[in-house]
Amino acid sequence: MKLCGLQKTTLLDYPGHVAATIFLGGCNFRCPFCHNSGLIGSDAASLFSEEEILDFLIKRKGILEGVCITGGEPTLAVELESFIRKIRELGYLIKLDTNGYRPDVLKKLITEGLLDYIAMDIKSGREHYKKAAGTGDIKIRNVEESAAFLMENRIPYEFRTTVVKGIHTMGDFVDIGSWLEGDSQYFLQNYVDSDQVLCPGYTSFSDSELKGFLKILKPFLPGATLRGESF
Repeated sequence: MKLCGLQKTTLLDYPGHVAATIFLGGCNFRCPFCHNSGLIGSDAASLFSEEEILDFLIKRKGILEGVCITGGEPTLAVELESFIRKIRELGYLIKLDTNGYRPDVLKKLITEGLLDYIAMDIKSGREHYKKAAGTGDIKIRNVEESAAFLMENRIPYEFRTTVVKGIHTMGDFVDIGSWLEGDSQYFLQNYVDSDQVLCPGYTSFSDSELKGFLKILKPFLPGATLRGESF
């Protein structure tokens, strides 16, 4: 397991809790708009040992409430379950960020009571998923299985889509709405360019365009909302 980054304190990554965020290396997607492009490949550098992370969390007990585990794609790590167990033994709440491509891992972690919150990326409507995920080798049924399992409301969760001009269309949000229809918490977040993006050159939508996508989603997902500084 490659422990590639540590944000020691965040008020944003874990809703309602003061948390630390741990970044794991390696991902099975190549989303062209990915902001953590340095964590994607097998050459991502591991900057921390497990012992260093756990020692930090021991020292911050009583200050931090939760730990967000993100990536990359955390569910690829063979040692993920044992790592979570060690953090949980310290009394922390655990939030997992995932692309949902490994439903078997999600189901096991949830059914064994190892997670308290999940944020799952919905990359696009299903017709354009390969383009948004940056890979032609994708089985959309894996993502659908994870989404369906979360929608059983076993633990708190959210779905979220980073909206990118050149990737997403109105049709994507018609499909996402009909696919995830119900009381799920769902966020649209606008793409923001940076020098860490895997494939530079994409742009963001205007606020009015995002609100148009939200209007499409609302009949299906009444809890859908916009997330980001401009809102």
